[in-house]
Amino acid sequence: MKAILKPLLMVAAMAMGMISVATLPARATLELNVNRGNVEPMPIAIPDFQGELGAQISEIVTADLKRSGLFAPIDKAAFVEKITNPDAAPRYEDWKVINAQALVTGSVSKEADGRIRAQYRLWDIFGNTQLAGEQFFANDANQRRVAHIIADAIYEKITGEKGYFDTRVVFIDESGAKNARKKRLAIMDQDGANVRYLSDGRSIVLTPRFSPNRQEITYMSYESGQPKVYLLQIETGQRELVGNFPGMTFAPRFSPDGQKVIMSLLRDDGNSNIFAMDLRSRSTTRLTNSTAIDTSPSYSPDGSQVVFTSDRGGRAQIYVMGADGSGQTRISFGDGVYSTPVWSPRGDLIAFTKQTGGEFQIGVMKTDGSGERILSSGFQQEGPTWAPNGRVLMFFRDSAGGPKLVSVDLTGRNEQSIPTSNFASDPAWSPLLE
Repeated sequence: MKAILKPLLMVAAMAMGMISVATLPARATLELNVNRGNVEPMPIAIPDFQGELGAQISEIVTADLKRSGLFAPIDKAAFVEKITNPDAAPRYEDWKVINAQALVTGSVSKEADGRIRAQYRLWDIFGNTQLAGEQFFANDANQRRVAHIIADAIYEKITGEKGYFDTRVVFIDESGAKNARKKRLAIMDQDGANVRYLSDGRSIVLTPRFSPNRQEITYMSYESGQPKVYLLQIETGQRELVGNFPGMTFAPRFSPDGQKVIMSLLRDDGNSNIFAMDLRSRSTTRLTNSTAIDTSPSYSPDGSQVVFTSDRGGRAQIYVMGADGSGQTRISFGDGVYSTPVWSPRGDLIAFTKQTGGEFQIGVMKTDGSGERILSSGFQQEGPTWAPNGRVLMFFRDSAGGPKLVSVDLTGRNEQSIPTSNFASDPAWSPLLE
């Protein structure tokens, strides 16, 4: 598929009125095909935006686009033209000489009501035309969000794919000595900024997962001595016990519509099977009934299927079944042990952890098990989670005394460390914010 820039977005409201956007006239011709196996990063020039907060906003936009691996921001020292009017057409020849294929100009100002107004324009240098132009209004607390939204808009205009920068990641923050590690539920922007703690660390917390349609997470807590599954409203802090299940509970995840939670339960007979709970009725349905260990379930994006791991064949492999438990079929047949499968938001791939030959690998396969590709290998790494556009994975790698977060794109060539002040594990990517 060849991705071509789409027409400008219609006027829209975002984030409960905290951020609004309006479009400015534009045409679209520049393109970047992200479906090729080896994409050469596009040279893009991003001068400092005008205004007191301009440099801060444009730096975040630059960092987002660079980290995607699809864009190569040009050193500002190479710029020939000094942008004084971000609304005026640039001197295209001055940008062609430094091989810029795209140019982003913009400004940030304060409105009389205290809000900030940020606007940008995207220019096709070799096409001698403006591709896009939008302006955003936000309160001070949403300055970084404005930058991420601008980066998402540029990403989408040039690739034809949704961006993933205006998102958050929930994870387990780990601090203290290895034999007395304090684990707290935490949330941050996808680039590691704006860390906020959601639990106090007095009890162990594990496997946080986002709801697909609300700012809500499910996670496990050992505060009562036994693992229990909770729902947590991120903004209000309101918490709710999903259920008090006998035995051990593992790896809860939401269904795509947010109405169910699927999990693995260890019963008194020693078997671990997969169950789904309807969050409205609190009724529980058993989906597998084996004498093996069935765990790590994850729904397909349309909710019709579930991927999971089972050692019913002698060692842990990946299986797929209908959402009602029907048609349980093994799809992985490689050497090693497979774990933590998770379905791509695009529906085309399943990510997984694989342990083989003394190392841990993060990989992807097609939904029928074919086309397995390893994206990253290391001493100990696991727990992939998808960006909402299905183009990037985040996982955690244990090195230098503790786990840290890492991202990698589907080529396997663009691996990035995610900065956190403490050790960090078990990330889960949010949907795009609204």
